[in-house]
Amino acid sequence: METTHITIVKDLTYAEGPRWHEGRLWFVDFYSYRVLSVAEDGSDLRLEAEVPQQPSGLGWLPDGRLLVVSMRNGKVLRREADGTLWVHADVSSYITGHLNDMVAANLLRIDPDGAITVVADDLWFPNGAVITETGTLLVNETIGNRITAFDIADGGELVNRRVWASFGDLPEEKATGERMARLSVMPDGCALDAEGALWVADVLGKRLLRVREGGEILEEIDVGSNVFACALGGADGRTLFGCAAPDFHEEARKNAREGSIVAVRVKVPRAGVS
Repeated sequence: METTHITIVKDLTYAEGPRWHEGRLWFVDFYSYRVLSVAEDGSDLRLEAEVPQQPSGLGWLPDGRLLVVSMRNGKVLRREADGTLWVHADVSSYITGHLNDMVAANLLRIDPDGAITVVADDLWFPNGAVITETGTLLVNETIGNRITAFDIADGGELVNRRVWASFGDLPEEKATGERMARLSVMPDGCALDAEGALWVADVLGKRLLRVREGGEILEEIDVGSNVFACALGGADGRTLFGCAAPDFHEEARKNAREGSIVAVRVKVPRAGVS
């Protein structure tokens, strides 16, 4: 398989939360506080929203309105047709740190009407999350050495919790730095393909991994930099986009424009629910 990557967007602070939606790649740039979208080849870069409290995860309501996480104040914002942003849900009382990829220290479900429910806890830094077409939620536990699966019940409850992929023992250390030293894979963002495999951005290994249920690594792509999130998209669903940067340290990323979006062609197209 050809794994040559190209850079389609550069001069970013720190890109995150990539999503393929309506023929474009959407993502956020943390420290310029922008939500952006771009064509598959990197052309036609558009400013979609500005989020002063730092944007993160993206999603869309059934009627097509954009949702974006406002990390530092624990809110999910909703973009109306005129471009204005309104608070869709305030989850600040449910979290102890920053709100991230539509999940936080607990896993929260936010319904289309803004109602908030805690649906899972005891997750080790829940991060990238995807929903399969059969209604299974996969969640990366970034400092847990694993990917966890839940079935989504008719009422939105999460049931049948299980380990979908394990990369080693669950570290016993509580401090993040000590846990990181014990990890084999540090799964951040992810993307599901049509064969049921998951592309994972491995922060620890500076690579994109294609993982099968059970934890077998099927493919590995080096994009020449640390990579923190990924998405499958493009006209045929076979372009794998990655959010690359030298590191994730806030002050360094704020003071440089070294982040980028890279793209590589893969064989198996995208799947799952955006």
